[in-house]
Amino acid sequence: MLTRPLLLLMAVTTGLAVGGNYVNQPLLDTIAGDLGVGDGAAAALVTVAQVSYGLGLLLVVPLGDLLERRRLLVTLALLAAAGHAVCALAPNYPTLVVGTAVAGTFSVAAQILVPFAAELAGPGREGRAVGTVMSGLLIGALLARSVSGALAEVADWHAPYALVAVGLLVIALVLRRRLPRSEPTAAGGYRATLASTARLVGELPRLRTRALLGGLGFAGVSVLFATTTFLLAGPAFGLSELAIGLVGLAGVAGASMATLAGRMADAGRGQLATGLGAVGLVLTWGLLGLSSSPWLTSLLLFVLGFGLADMFLQAVHVSNQNVVYPLRPDARARINSVYMTTYFAGGALGSVVGSAAWGAGGWPAVTAAGAGLGVLTVLVWLLDVRRERAGRPLSPAAAGSR
Repeated sequence: MLTRPLLLLMAVTTGLAVGGNYVNQPLLDTIAGDLGVGDGAAAALVTVAQVSYGLGLLLVVPLGDLLERRRLLVTLALLAAAGHAVCALAPNYPTLVVGTAVAGTFSVAAQILVPFAAELAGPGREGRAVGTVMSGLLIGALLARSVSGALAEVADWHAPYALVAVGLLVIALVLRRRLPRSEPTAAGGYRATLASTARLVGELPRLRTRALLGGLGFAGVSVLFATTTFLLAGPAFGLSELAIGLVGLAGVAGASMATLAGRMADAGRGQLATGLGAVGLVLTWGLLGLSSSPWLTSLLLFVLGFGLADMFLQAVHVSNQNVVYPLRPDARARINSVYMTTYFAGGALGSVVGSAAWGAGGWPAVTAAGAGLGVLTVLVWLLDVRRERAGRPLSPAAAGSR
């Protein structure tokens, strides 16, 4: 039974686990100076965190079906805490890279908790559970940057890592006491589990469309994330790093949308939530393009567009999760591995596209690239609608008329 305190514990856990991967972003310049490395080497820490998290999605998350989840989640939280502890104590750059990789790989505990929450919630409440846990994840990722920068100001760059390590250690102890035990649903060993994960892609058409939907949606928003600093620090706005960070907090609006999308899914309106999110992603690029057009420069309009982009992405993302988890209730973790790996790959693609578009044609090119990915998201959503209708059983009246 999923009680409200347990649901909130899961939300806090996901926020801390994933947020830990973002604490390095405001610290890169300080790390470079302290450890005597170049800016490029310091920036590579972000890539290390992203790549290791992606590997964890692919190779660790399927264990959620093979192993007892409470023990697995406690172990992952302890391993992630160990990674952050290594970072906090790192005397040199190679040690910091190792700690970042360990923390990133095992922070995917969050992606085992999300389908676990849906399972514990029971029929008719899965969407609300997923939305609440995802809200915790989003808020954790957003606050991590701000808290990390503020803490480093009063202490040093080691302090944010130490705080996350201690937090994860405490969370591991609480999870050990509060999480219910689960029964593994996957047969065979680790290799068999990975093989069955790959087979799910071929067996479940809507997993394919929903994973592609998530990947394309995140790609479009990642175009925005990858270029926001260039635009806001440039001559059009001339904002400082602190001001740019505060603009990023507009993304907290996505947390409220995650909860709303979950409630819509519980009410049978998940497809509507997806459609609104997909179409909204296209329209939002109109606002973003207008915010820095030759005839208008408006920071307020940009902030509005930034917040809406994150909101519409969460409408797509959370409704996707509420569609794919019930496809195979005995394989929720493996399904989430497929979905989140595709989602993450889409984000990486969007970052590359955004950077290339900025270099090729500035903000107008970025706007066109983001809107184009939004249009592709809408087209895949329409394909998913067709697949949903094709898979729906005929009513007795319709069956009799054939």
